[in-house]
Amino acid sequence: MVDLTKTRNDPLQQLWDVVENIHAGMLGVEDSHQHMQPMAPFIEKETNSIWFYTKADTDLVQAVRTGDRAHFCVIGKDHDYHACLAGPIDEELSREHVDKFWSPLVAAWYDENGKDDPLLTMLRLRIEDVSIWASTGSSVRFGWEIAKANLTNKEPDVGVHTQLTLPH
Repeated sequence: MVDLTKTRNDPLQQLWDVVENIHAGMLGVEDSHQHMQPMAPFIEKETNSIWFYTKADTDLVQAVRTGDRAHFCVIGKDHDYHACLAGPIDEELSREHVDKFWSPLVAAWYDENGKDDPLLTMLRLRIEDVSIWASTGSSVRFGWEIAKANLTNKEPDVGVHTQLTLPH
């Protein structure tokens, strides 16, 4: 269950915690006219970046041009946390990052050459802004807020929406 106090008081740390605990989110390049695609994120907090392994011949990589922006959308494992992260995206084959995030799970997607697969490449999303929606996972609280809203004609307080701007 998402901690709404943390959403209010330390939303960036909570965001990193959520992203570290998901297997995939949806990544899409603005104005590419392509659907968003599921991608596994590898976070680098110190640079406010998310790295993605992919292959150079994919339509996603072909859609990325210098200066393009992308969105990466995530849903927490309990479905009470939603975030959309946005910023510039670039294809950046960094041997340092290939090594840093490599695992048997990643290796399964590449040929017998592993890290030296000629199609292996990476995308780097430099997060500039984030919008977060966190909601109560408590059915009792949700029910109480709905009943109270119907009695008072005030919007129910079932969650938090916050926006972040991140430095580079």
